Amino acid sequence: MAKGLNSNNVSLAGEFAVLCQLALRGFVANMTLGNTKSVDVLVADPKPGGRMLKLEVKTNYRDSRSEGVRSKDFGNFVSSWMMAEKHETLKDASLFYCFVNISKDTKNFKFYIVPSGVVADYVKRQHQHWLAGGDKRKDSQLRQFRLGRAGEDYPISTPTIEEYEDNWEFTTATRA
Repeated sequence: MAKGLNSNNVSLAGEFAVLCQLALRGFVANMTLGNTKSVDVLVADPKPGGRMLKLEVKTNYRDSRSEGVRSKDFGNFVSSWMMAEKHETLKDASLFYCFVNISKDTKNFKFYIVPSGVVADYVKRQHQHWLAGGDKRKDSQLRQFRLGRAGEDYPISTPTIEEYEDNWEFTTATRA
């Protein structure tokens, strides 16, 4: 990372970028301060009947988005974010994850907004698949959320960038 840039700076950059995108789309959004569990941004849809939503922002900072990542266990995927065991059970119709990818070389941002139920199901399945991959693998609290590309073969059902990139209409989603 650049001098003075740490994981907290990267996380904050992702949260502020999400707030900017929401403001440009007419949402009323506020960053939570302190350690609000599983919520980084509170979002109010200003439309009549609009609902209050919660966003958890996960940000990564990588050299290049275009190359993707190859995993012998999970195939070719666009990017991944570290998660925890608790994310396997966080299913709430008002909770969404905004996965942010910041490209180190261009400083461009990509946003993927995914319902919490999709994240929980994937994180649980991927961890089970990983554990089944070898006798020497030990269970841990760490998990990963990956985004793939449509048309790729994956050993488990994998959310794709085509489904969730720039999914700012997430306020109309009804599933957890």
